[in-house]
Amino acid sequence: MAREMFEYCKTVLQKVSFSVDLFYKELEKSFERLLPHEKTELEIWVRQFTLNKPELSACLIRVQ
Repeated sequence: MAREMFEYCKTVLQKVSFSVDLFYKELEKSFERLLPHEKTELEIWVRQFTLNKPELSACLIRVQ
């Protein structure tokens, strides 16, 4: 079940990546829902996902 939530969060983040505000809000929600080790995984995934999107990478700093 927990793995499904992680995958769901990634899917939502990909879909809202067109908007910095939506991405930030969904990232906050994701960090509230996930287990500690999944948060670390999500952090790694977000860093990779936002390599070409510097406007989104700032969201990760604001959430932590």
